[in-house]
Amino acid sequence: MSNNFYRLGTANMYDNALRNLGSRQTSLSNLQENLTSGKRVVRASDDPVSAAQAERSINRLARIQTEQRALETQRNAIAQAESALGDAIGLVQNFRELTVSAGSATLTTNDRATIANQLQGLREQILEVANRKDTNGVPLLGALGSALTPFLGPLTSAPDYSFAGLPGQTASTGVAIPGTLDGDSAFMFDPQRDGVYYAGVSAVPNDRQLTTTAVTPVDKSLITGDNYTITFSAVGPGATVGTSTATYTLTNTTTGAVSAPVTVPDYPSDKPVTIAVADIPGLSFNITGKPANGDTITMQPAPSMFSTLDSAIRDIRSAPNSNAAIQAVGQALGNMDIGLERLHNMRGYAGELLNRADRITGDQGKRSVQLEGDRSRAEDLDMIQGISDFQNQQVGYEAALKSYAMVQKLSLFNFIG
Repeated sequence: MSNNFYRLGTANMYDNALRNLGSRQTSLSNLQENLTSGKRVVRASDDPVSAAQAERSINRLARIQTEQRALETQRNAIAQAESALGDAIGLVQNFRELTVSAGSATLTTNDRATIANQLQGLREQILEVANRKDTNGVPLLGALGSALTPFLGPLTSAPDYSFAGLPGQTASTGVAIPGTLDGDSAFMFDPQRDGVYYAGVSAVPNDRQLTTTAVTPVDKSLITGDNYTITFSAVGPGATVGTSTATYTLTNTTTGAVSAPVTVPDYPSDKPVTIAVADIPGLSFNITGKPANGDTITMQPAPSMFSTLDSAIRDIRSAPNSNAAIQAVGQALGNMDIGLERLHNMRGYAGELLNRADRITGDQGKRSVQLEGDRSRAEDLDMIQGISDFQNQQVGYEAALKSYAMVQKLSLFNFIG
């Protein structure tokens, strides 16, 4: 009987087993790292294409976050500007109500002076609101750029108020809205754009009335922005008994041009006459009352809402009788209505900017979800698949260790004894 001994633990098998064990251990370690990090691509060398896609998505997400932070700052500024315009509108409406009460014929000079003092306080508040700043000290109504105090006045030189900035409105983009509103458009008047004129009547005695309606623009393209004066003359009996007639001359005090005299058709002497003035380019208004020789009506463009308010305060305080008070009230109400319309338009624009900011936020949110999905598909690990692979690799590694241990025992020395 003979025994055959075979040496199974050869050097070649030993090296192969160690190499396989090292490879399985590395794979198991990589799978463990993937599981703990939750990522399929931990390093760029794992999958260069997926790593580049993930990095691109991360950069775009960071840009969206930066744009959203800037948008929130802009949204807060526009919200404060919209609130400031709302406060200004409320103050102007309060001013308007007091102005209406000042036109009562039963008020005395002292009563009108008291109302003028109240109006002065409101005007000061309106100017303060127009110069309001945001939390960063930037004017809310600074247009394209302005001084820290955009609205200056009253000034000693014309115009009596000025906007210390660059008029205009910054355009919105797909990811941002303006941070300020155009205060020049909200509070300042332009003759060709708005046609706001203030008409004043010379002193009229208490036993006579002469007033004008608010000046109305009929063709803004024809408005020159010049100052005008209407002077009455040749006031006397008309061609028939019980009638009167009058003549007025229109003078452009800016250029010095004088129009031909205009004769008013005969009107009843015992009733006020209404004269429709349509000789001023682009403007029209009516004169109502009983004119006399030497009566004058002056017209000049109003440069701003503030100057309109100041003119009302000045004329109401200095009105010697009800005729002057009625004239001041009528002019102030007509011009304030135009100013309120501009304030409402700018406030509506601010509301649209806030709606646009909400839409931008929604769009950015959708982009963020899409980019996050792109990043996740590129580098994140499917946890179920990862756990399954890790367990399979762990079982394989344990089997390799056991088989290696068994092969190492198959040595000739184990059979000698």
